[in-house]
Amino acid sequence: MKKPALLLLSNGTIFRGIVFGAPGTQGGEVCFNTAMTGYQEVLTDPSYAGQLVTMTSPHIGNYGINSQDIESAGIQVAGFIVREGSPNYSNFRADRSLDAYLNDHGIVGIQGIDTRMLTRIIRFEGAMNGVISSEITAEKELKTRLAKIPDMTGSDLVKDVTCQKSWDWHSNGHAHKRIYRVVALDFGIKWSILRLLEEHGCSVSIMPADTPAEQLLELEPDGIFLSNGPGDPAAVSYAIRSVKGLLGKIPLFGICLGHQILALALGARTFKLKFGHRGANHPVKNLLNDTVEITSQNHGFAVDPDSLPAKTEVTHWNLNDDTLEGFHCLDIPAFSVQYHPEASPGPHDSRYLFKRFTTLMDAHAKT
Repeated sequence: MKKPALLLLSNGTIFRGIVFGAPGTQGGEVCFNTAMTGYQEVLTDPSYAGQLVTMTSPHIGNYGINSQDIESAGIQVAGFIVREGSPNYSNFRADRSLDAYLNDHGIVGIQGIDTRMLTRIIRFEGAMNGVISSEITAEKELKTRLAKIPDMTGSDLVKDVTCQKSWDWHSNGHAHKRIYRVVALDFGIKWSILRLLEEHGCSVSIMPADTPAEQLLELEPDGIFLSNGPGDPAAVSYAIRSVKGLLGKIPLFGICLGHQILALALGARTFKLKFGHRGANHPVKNLLNDTVEITSQNHGFAVDPDSLPAKTEVTHWNLNDDTLEGFHCLDIPAFSVQYHPEASPGPHDSRYLFKRFTTLMDAHAKT
């Protein structure tokens, strides 16, 4: 019999459910993801560090967990919230249940609550902190624990997920001809991004987020990739400083947090979205060819398009809420998108951007 568990939001709302995963107490910013599949990739995406992730699909865990669909070395979310966790699973690659996976990694979760109501609260009132507990039953004590959780605005979470020393990516899949030497600044990089860079002919060296520009340039790469990651981009001052030192000297490609870091290095501003974009079905208009891409997204901050410098051009636009989704520089070899073109999980509409990166490196090499 599963133990009862509580979820307290900072607006005072209490949800009562049962333990899903490991028992315990854990707090963070509560967010929701609208993807119907891909929970394993969500759990292991470093961009979710510090967050209690709610899956809006009501039935989660039916295909279990396998050793191949991971995006990092372990689970990255602070906690997990579902309507119903499947006690049984069926998939030829699966080796254990989602509940066992969470429990094995000590990840506190809750199930049996009205996730539809929870999502509506976040959508109408905005992102807020919460705490899950199967240990604390007194509301006063829960509120005390909740008050200690830092706000996401101003939080540098990159330092918690970046690699501590450089390493080279070597996949266990098919060998690919390596034409380009790429250095990736690790703000919380996903392994599926590294796989796609490799598939496009790149040998990739991953560097800690605080690596200075001079050290990156000493490696003589063909291009530099600015990865996804968690937290407030404006708080990652060391990365902004490094990217400033790279502008105009080498091709740059940024996604998600890397997109925001590039914009900040160019002098633009970022702001916190009301409840963020997280899911696998967000429509984005490509303004360069007048097409619509269905994209995978995971971010709580965005770039203010009015703050971009004159020598940039907006290339992608969010059709849900009219926010900036991509831009490129007109005078230097640099571009970025807010969404996840590797789309793991999600559709593959935007994978052409990796080819665009190699084309940019080719053009820069000729000059």
